[in-house]
Amino acid sequence: MTWLRQNLRIPVALALIAITYWFSRMPELSSVEREQLRSEFQFQKERLPVASGRELKSVRPVHPKLEHLSAWISSVGAACTLTDLDGDGLANDVVHVETRTNQVILSPVPGTGARYAPFVLDDSGPSHSDETVAPMGSLAGDWNEDGLTDVMVYYSGRPPLMFLQRSRPDAIDSAVLSPDAFVLHAVSDPEQRWYTNAATQADFDGDGHIDLAIGNYFQDGAHILDPSATDDQQMHHAMSRALNGGTNRLLLGQGGTSGREPTVSFRMVNDAWTSDVAHGWTLAMGACDLDGDMLPELYCANDFGNDRLLHNRSRPGKPAFAVVDGTKRWNTSNSKVLGHDSFKGMGVDFGDLNGDGWMDIYVSNIAAVYALEESHFVFLSTGDIESFQRGKAPYEESSEQLGLARSGWGWEARLADFNNDGVLEAIQATGFVRGTRNRWPQLHEAAMGNDLLLRYPAAWHRVQPGDDLSGHDINPLFVRSKSGRFYDLSVDLQIADPQVTRGIATADIDGDGDLDFVIANQWDDSWVYQNTSSRAGKFLGLKLFLGDQASGSDMVVDHPTHPVDAAPAIGALVRAHLPDGRMLVSQVDGGNGHSGKRSPDVHFGLGQIPDDAVVSVDIRWRDRRGNIHSSKHDMTPGWHTLVMGGSQHGRQASRRQATNRFMAASTR
Repeated sequence: MTWLRQNLRIPVALALIAITYWFSRMPELSSVEREQLRSEFQFQKERLPVASGRELKSVRPVHPKLEHLSAWISSVGAACTLTDLDGDGLANDVVHVETRTNQVILSPVPGTGARYAPFVLDDSGPSHSDETVAPMGSLAGDWNEDGLTDVMVYYSGRPPLMFLQRSRPDAIDSAVLSPDAFVLHAVSDPEQRWYTNAATQADFDGDGHIDLAIGNYFQDGAHILDPSATDDQQMHHAMSRALNGGTNRLLLGQGGTSGREPTVSFRMVNDAWTSDVAHGWTLAMGACDLDGDMLPELYCANDFGNDRLLHNRSRPGKPAFAVVDGTKRWNTSNSKVLGHDSFKGMGVDFGDLNGDGWMDIYVSNIAAVYALEESHFVFLSTGDIESFQRGKAPYEESSEQLGLARSGWGWEARLADFNNDGVLEAIQATGFVRGTRNRWPQLHEAAMGNDLLLRYPAAWHRVQPGDDLSGHDINPLFVRSKSGRFYDLSVDLQIADPQVTRGIATADIDGDGDLDFVIANQWDDSWVYQNTSSRAGKFLGLKLFLGDQASGSDMVVDHPTHPVDAAPAIGALVRAHLPDGRMLVSQVDGGNGHSGKRSPDVHFGLGQIPDDAVVSVDIRWRDRRGNIHSSKHDMTPGWHTLVMGGSQHGRQASRRQATNRFMAASTR
């Protein structure tokens, strides 16, 4: 027996190691299935324009006490928004924050025609000096409700600014789209200093007007970008529970006026959420109706601490939110319970990944192998929406099972169907600071250090130009296999160039029915990836607008157009019933995520169905008085524009009745 123990010890240990490796190794695609999936996608990229006349920089001036962190402080700001600025019916215009010149550039998307010359928004009105302010992102919307697309820019160093389009004699006259086509309005006191890294829009209180949720990062009033300041500055006061960030804000839309000097008004709400929610270090926000009551919930992705999911319990003019969190199960780690994570939330998006008719939540964190390997999140809905009222979030975290837990230092997280097969793909922006000196050992030391020291900038390690933290990541494009697991095909598709990316915006920029995307890179060229696949399936595209409440009926147009005096129906819920029994769900997006904003168009991939197949579409929306309506349409594949009427032809419903109908339809 002694001989057996001595001579079998090593073989048994090796066998145990082999068994452990076998059961813990990552699944792999067969070469045949990988090639079949790869063949369904193809993209052609083209560079976004850069405004001339300014030196291209690679770092921002910062507070003297933050100088050793200048690359870290300068690591955000690249952004992109796809929208229809010129009224031609296509989301073929891009609002691009170019960090190298500190400018916000409006232009036609490359490859869609030179409809107007690219130009820079003039934000030299009520502002601080240019040296202490940097644009961080934008939203496109119609906040004064005149049918023209406006632009909001949010900043590090001041409150957001609105650029309202002037009315013009010809409603669609792209020749006049220039800096003079916009009028500047300050959203709040321009002498304040906000450090905004996230914003989204939705009708949060259900009054029929679009509101703004603003997510701030550094403390209000700080002098982060002021190289002449002498006061003390604060960083995060903990690695995993930081609650000393800037104040997140809710601004309720009050409408506005149109004309050559348009106006807009918002009312600041100071008690919309509790202090711990208001002072997370927010890097992404997402608004989505998760329980079918036509009031959007709000997800705040926070750096250095708990993300927050806020259940919307508002009434018109009286916003109210309750924090809901997940339930820990025996097989769920503490930081994968919704609302209890200690990770670095930096992106959020919504989509139905499990096919149950309810939107799921996809979140980016840091998941760099051999670095700070946290995990990205995929919260799949259980369908138990009544649990929201009990303060519990009805979701199960499933990122590892789906193959979406790992990639790199994540930012934007985006769900979209690029091959029109009715199954969502996942694409991420990754990378932090590019250089040649590896700073991961120092970051590991900081992560294991005393949290009490973290708020003091002097306790942080150096991250300056030339230093590297995940500076050579690639942006993964995850495609779902037959097994249900996602696999990254970015290398196979030859789109795996190392980039330091922040924002991803999706839209059908050329009207051909398949989704294209734009990426915004930090301190580098940004790109549009035009979808050129010849194997994409059929699609159903919906451009949903709010029209006159007293209109005789909903207007359906079978080709893209931007109706006069109509605004995108932000928050409208859409269910598409396919001939084979599948149901696809979506909502009109108001700008969810970090710094990339998709168009408000609704896009469904239908797979290989006949051209004359009939898709039954259910739509629910709020009119401009806050009343809930629903309508049903039978449609064939292609693009359709709907201008939705109001009280005479929509079926009005109470909030509870609407929820009950949605539940019944989603489970049938």
